[in-house]
Amino acid sequence: MKTTNQYYNDNAQSFFTTTVNVDVQKLYDRFLPRVDNHGKILDAGCGSGRDSKNFISLGYKVVAFDASESLVAMASEYIGQQVIQATFSTFKSAPADFDAIWACASLLHVAKRDLKKTFLHLSDHLKTNGIFYCSFKYGNTEQVRNGRFFVDMNEQNLKDTLLSTQLEIEETWISSDARPGREAEQWLNAILVKKD
Repeated sequence: MKTTNQYYNDNAQSFFTTTVNVDVQKLYDRFLPRVDNHGKILDAGCGSGRDSKNFISLGYKVVAFDASESLVAMASEYIGQQVIQATFSTFKSAPADFDAIWACASLLHVAKRDLKKTFLHLSDHLKTNGIFYCSFKYGNTEQVRNGRFFVDMNEQNLKDTLLSTQLEIEETWISSDARPGREAEQWLNAILVKKD
């Protein structure tokens, strides 16, 4: 994770520029109808702040965090509120504080061996029947690519990871990368629900 965080600090401006305007409306269309109007959303690993800004503009209460100091500064300015600098394991809030968690293309930097405890930690912040969106590059490998660590997931891997957690898979689907020129890259998207 340290190597990955260093990558984002070193390349924050280019990452911000290439992601901040990407149209992910199709993802919002699956997620937001499940979240109460003006509900509270945790943007976990918010990157540029693109999604936080959209949720705020629609009237949702948003708390955003990211591990990269550089991206935290850029995202804070972009969304007009303070983004918290934290990792998935160090983020803290009141228990069951959020109606929904949005982890778009962020948990894919957590090693497979640490994913279950990461899901457990984050879900502590989610209300019962709260919604948890996450996405991973589609596949079944762990590797460092271009200076960043990635864990790729498929449906079975995700199901296995979530065993013995309160998170149940409500829906999964495959999508193409929304960034121009990268349409051939496939993503696993999942909507999870926290049960009693």
